[in-house]
This record gives sequence, structure tokens and C-alpha cells, in this order.
Amino acid sequence: MTRLLACSIALGIVTLPAPVATQSPNVVTHETTTRARVDRIEKSIRVVTLVAEGNLVQSVYVDPAVKAFDDLKVGDNVTVRYVESAVVKVRRNAELKDVHDSTAEAQKTDANVVQQLTAVVTIESIDPQGLSVTYRTADGRKLMRPVPDPKLVEGLRSGDRVEVTLTRARAISIEPDRR
Repeated sequence: MTRLLACSIALGIVTLPAPVATQSPNVVTHETTTRARVDRIEKSIRVVTLVAEGNLVQSVYVDPAVKAFDDLKVGDNVTVRYVESAVVKVRRNAELKDVHDSTAEAQKTDANVVQQLTAVVTIESIDPQGLSVTYRTADGRKLMRPVPDPKLVEGLRSGDRVEVTLTRARAISIEPDRR
């Protein structure tokens, strides 16, 4: 779960209740295209594990509208287009919370959510270029993670409590590579 939380600051979505004294969330939604090799296929839950350049491993849920999923084989080289979002919201008096599954709640407003995890952490520091953030978890661990878009950490400062939620990346197209 800690690994998922670490990814959440870098890649996740935060869906938040709106306490009275909070700022607007920092939101980043982006579509990514990557070329990778299919490492594993879990047909029953529509998840494909990909290995991209530099041995970067990522599991991606494949939307049922993507018919190419049914033809995938381990070892195939593919180009995958997927959507990820991140929202980070300051909650100054929030109680620190370990990662918990918030999938059911998220599915009430978006039936496409496959998995969503939420946590509240304390910001320790942010690098001046906004490329990484150091934070402390509810169990006292201090972690440092890269931030893919500096917009996620705009306006944050040391000591802020932020709620972070990871929503699993969702593939919206898969094409076999013609290399």
C-alpha cells in the first residue's frame, strides 16, 4: 500500500470531501502514450502489466471499450494510451490517515473507477523546482517522491496536511507496434 501511496502523489486522483477551511485542490489530468512490452495479462479483471523503456513496470486497467485487449499476448509490443489524474488538496486540520480503499465511494459518481485509494499525509518539504516532495505518513515514515507536474505542489508548504487519492490508470487504446 505504501508504494501505491507514493505513486498517488506522483500520479493519483484525489476525491475529497470539502471541509470549510480548505483551499481549492491542485488538479492535473493528463493522457499518456507509451510503447511497452506486455508482461502479464489478467483477463478476468482487464489489467495488463507493461514493461516500458528502462524496465519501468506499470499495471493498467483496460476499459471494456478497448477491443484490442482480447487479442493481446504476453510478449506483444504495443502502444498504449491511458488517462491519469492527480488532485492534491490541503486540509490543514485533517487527521493523518493511512491508505484506505475509497473505490466504492468514488464509483457512486463515476462508474468507470476500478480502484481508488486515499490517504492524508503531512508535507515535510518541496524542492524549489517542484520536482519532488517529501512527506510523512500516518505511521511516521518519511518518504520522498518525484512529482510529474509542478502544478500538483503549487501553493503547498512544509507542515500542510494533504489528502491524496490514487485512481488506477485506465487504458483508452492499445495498438500493436509495427516496429
